Amino acid sequence: MFWKKTPVQKSSYDTENQIPILKCSICNGEQVAGFKDIHTGKFEEIMFIKDNADLEAFKQRYGIEHLEKMY
Repeated sequence: MFWKKTPVQKSSYDTENQIPILKCSICNGEQVAGFKDIHTGKFEEIMFIKDNADLEAFKQRYGIEHLEKMY
């Protein structure tokens, strides 16, 4: 009935070849967090962001302090 919250395990990404990006839609405000390959420009979607709690969870999971916005 009552479960303990399991701590969020930190995941990793290729810091040399990828940068964290928050992809935002201009028309409807939809936001998706993920990683962009700096060589190819390919965006890898990781998580749909509904509110600030989701954004903070994404940052905490990957150890990110700052996200660039891409429109």
